[in-house]
Amino acid sequence: MMLSCAAQSSVYCISDFPKLHLHSHPLVLTRPNLSTKFGALKSCPVSDRRRLASVCFFSAGQNSNGEEDGSDWPILQRWNVPWQWQTASLTSLACGLSFALTGLVETAAVPLLGIKIEELSLDEKAELLLLDQSITTAVVLGVIYSITNAFQPLPEDIFRYDLREPFNLQNGWLLWAVIGLVGALLAIALTGIAMSTINGEPPQRETDALVRLLPLIGSSSISTACLLVITGVLAPILEETIFRGFFMVSLTKWVPTPIAVLISAAVFAIAHLTPGEFPQLFVLGTALGLSYAQTRNLATSITIHAFWNSGVILILTLLQLQGYDIKEILQAT
Repeated sequence: MMLSCAAQSSVYCISDFPKLHLHSHPLVLTRPNLSTKFGALKSCPVSDRRRLASVCFFSAGQNSNGEEDGSDWPILQRWNVPWQWQTASLTSLACGLSFALTGLVETAAVPLLGIKIEELSLDEKAELLLLDQSITTAVVLGVIYSITNAFQPLPEDIFRYDLREPFNLQNGWLLWAVIGLVGALLAIALTGIAMSTINGEPPQRETDALVRLLPLIGSSSISTACLLVITGVLAPILEETIFRGFFMVSLTKWVPTPIAVLISAAVFAIAHLTPGEFPQLFVLGTALGLSYAQTRNLATSITIHAFWNSGVILILTLLQLQGYDIKEILQAT
């Protein structure tokens, strides 16, 4: 079982206290009517006709033979990214630094405010954890939106959160969230079986976020509610906006969308700082990326991420209430 890295940061904070420019014949490019294109091309010199042939006659979704090349599939289409690699790199760095610095500032501020972690009740620790995650989410999203705001107006499919038409067959966010979640569950289960077969024993989880959250899981309704907001709302919004909404989208400026999905999934898995779970996190990140690419709607990947994280918390809470040793269960899974 896995949780998002945004949630992990908060856990660490508390637990560690203790035109193509053509110079002639522009009508060839601007007129949509095919007969006009033919007429304009006939008026071109022979050498120009050869240069313009591919521009005049082959639209998106067709290769040089006029056959469909699959680019009409949403998951193969790239985003129209308005920024260059400098902005993409610096924004990614700024997000990482703001994430880390926010945690450090919060850690330093707690004793200055006279708060003693060891004297807090479990409910108070859960509330402090919620405050920590809320501040981190606001700061990091503020950084990314402030930087990208310089490129307004952005294409409508960048940073799109749209709850309309949830069951549209082509890009319904809820429909594809369900498909993506089921696919992720099956793929991660198969990955876990393969890893167990290869490694023989599951990796130890002493540094896993869930192990650090164990004292809060099932301790009270307040703690459970705080954990659900953290893992099921704040962390998915933050991580999906960064890893899919910005990083993956930016990559499509230079690499095909499927490659961008895989690269962003790898970075997503590495950012969780749990090497033993890299394969499962990579598979989850891939499912999130593909689902987002299909709908161009961050509501899709956020929903998958939210159900994944909150589902883990709810299942462990129910097991805890039934008297099971959830730490032993975690070690076994």
